[in-house]
Amino acid sequence: MQTFGEAFQQAFMLILQADAKLLSIIGLSLQVTFTAVTIACCIAFPIGAALAVGRFPGRMALVVFLNSLMGLPPVVVGLCIYLLLSASGPLGSMRLLYTPTAMVIAQVVLVTPIIAALARQVIEDFHTEYDEMLRSMNASGFQTLTTLLWDSRYSLMTSALAGLGRALAEVGAVIIVGGNIENLTRVMTTTIALETSKGELALALGLGLILITLSIIINAALFLLRQSAQKLSYA
Repeated sequence: MQTFGEAFQQAFMLILQADAKLLSIIGLSLQVTFTAVTIACCIAFPIGAALAVGRFPGRMALVVFLNSLMGLPPVVVGLCIYLLLSASGPLGSMRLLYTPTAMVIAQVVLVTPIIAALARQVIEDFHTEYDEMLRSMNASGFQTLTTLLWDSRYSLMTSALAGLGRALAEVGAVIIVGGNIENLTRVMTTTIALETSKGELALALGLGLILITLSIIINAALFLLRQSAQKLSYA
């Protein structure tokens, strides 16, 4: 087993030399995560907007249910999707199990409730502020939704970035449905878990440093977007 110092030295060398294996794993991770978050946003923003603006029986129950889904256990989500995509499952004929597509599906299921719940709160706050003005303009339901979505776009981006950070850190669900297959479904988090269990710390530390850097970048972007949104609201 490598010593701590040797592992760190080799990890930095892998990063500085742009190791092909390292770049391949990072590339797949980003591809899966960005695809999943993009799909999740397309689903979550309309759901959040509908729950923020709509007034119908059972709305509060749906809001509570949506908020509770933010804490979905990743391994349970992975298991459910595994059962759906397995050979004996209802979607087994599509042969999606142990593919990047299955990993995207798992991340979409996990991230959508988070983005939707955050978007609902954002849009509801904007709706409270703009409600009288929109009523005075006789805006239709569709016009109200589109106006609120556009005016809250910077705040909604913070919701998307929060989902992105959650998806990047995911390991439980993606390792179940992806199988952690080398050169096919091995992403940063699953590689870190595997390499650490093998005692091969260099690659794990290299990917860990990249993951921490991405997390810092995402949190910095969240902070800047919040600052921009606050400045626009005061303008």
